[in-house]
Amino acid sequence: MRLRFAADFNGRVRYDEPMSAHTSWHAGGPADALFSPRDVDDLSAFLRAVPADVKLYWVGLGSNLLVREGGIRGVVIATPGAFTRIERRSQTRVYCEASVPCARIARLCVKWGLGQGEFFSGIPGTLGGALAMNAGAFGDETWRHVLSIESIDRRCQRRVRQAQEFRVGYRHLDWPPGAAEEWFLSAELAFEALAVNAPHSVQSLMQRRRDTQPLGQWSCGSVFKNPPGDHAARLIEAAGLKGYRIGDAAVSDKHANFIVNLGNARAAELEQLIRHVQATVQRTHGVMLEPEVRIIGEPAPAAGEVAAGAIALGDAGGSAGANEGRH
Repeated sequence: MRLRFAADFNGRVRYDEPMSAHTSWHAGGPADALFSPRDVDDLSAFLRAVPADVKLYWVGLGSNLLVREGGIRGVVIATPGAFTRIERRSQTRVYCEASVPCARIARLCVKWGLGQGEFFSGIPGTLGGALAMNAGAFGDETWRHVLSIESIDRRCQRRVRQAQEFRVGYRHLDWPPGAAEEWFLSAELAFEALAVNAPHSVQSLMQRRRDTQPLGQWSCGSVFKNPPGDHAARLIEAAGLKGYRIGDAAVSDKHANFIVNLGNARAAELEQLIRHVQATVQRTHGVMLEPEVRIIGEPAPAAGEVAAGAIALGDAGGSAGANEGRH
């Protein structure tokens, strides 16, 4: 596929853009095109220009995303730089656009004297990504605080949806029946007023992250969801996998549910290590770990498998891509 867009979008559309520059794992192949909108009007104009049969993927900080080396057949909407407004609307309500980093939400909750926002400091992505997967940390999760969201669809129609329209689960979100290709623009969040003399725990939570997670290394955050009644990190460590590596992809010595890129890991090595951890944990404990990270795109075709391999695995990537597009 060879996409080209009007000169109106020059400087904001990049072709064959390496996704290694847009993911926290610093790995991944090229997207056919990547667009960085200035605002919602610019986004709407671009969406109208995208052919209806071209897939769209939304990416924020790329902290929960692995792009295979064959890249993305379609268009990536890269939102950092737009949709970054956050403001306090009342004593307990906050309006937040989708590209605001979760850590900033936590910091502003401290500044505004709001409780219950501390957990956002443990989420490495943006609000849009947190909404898309009901991200959580430190015993709390995003959709417990959502009152309403604003979305935009492929036809550029904007909607306000109430939280109760969505079906929410652990690291999972189902859009309302009939919703097709909608993406988050913003949300209204509810917190509680913090008593003047009550200590705020953001600093202690951040110190806990520094003590227990490999924050100085390239990772995607937690790789696997916790199975019911247990923790993925405990199962991985008990299976003897801490420090296990394939190429420059390694299970962190600090936190077993983190896989880090030691410098030059390829996307294929990261994915191979994910599958190895799953297989080892299932063999050792009888538990199949479910990835929290989203894997999209096509693998780099092996010699002699260019046609058949690309088609078969491209279909699998497209299915995951539909979920990623909800960002």
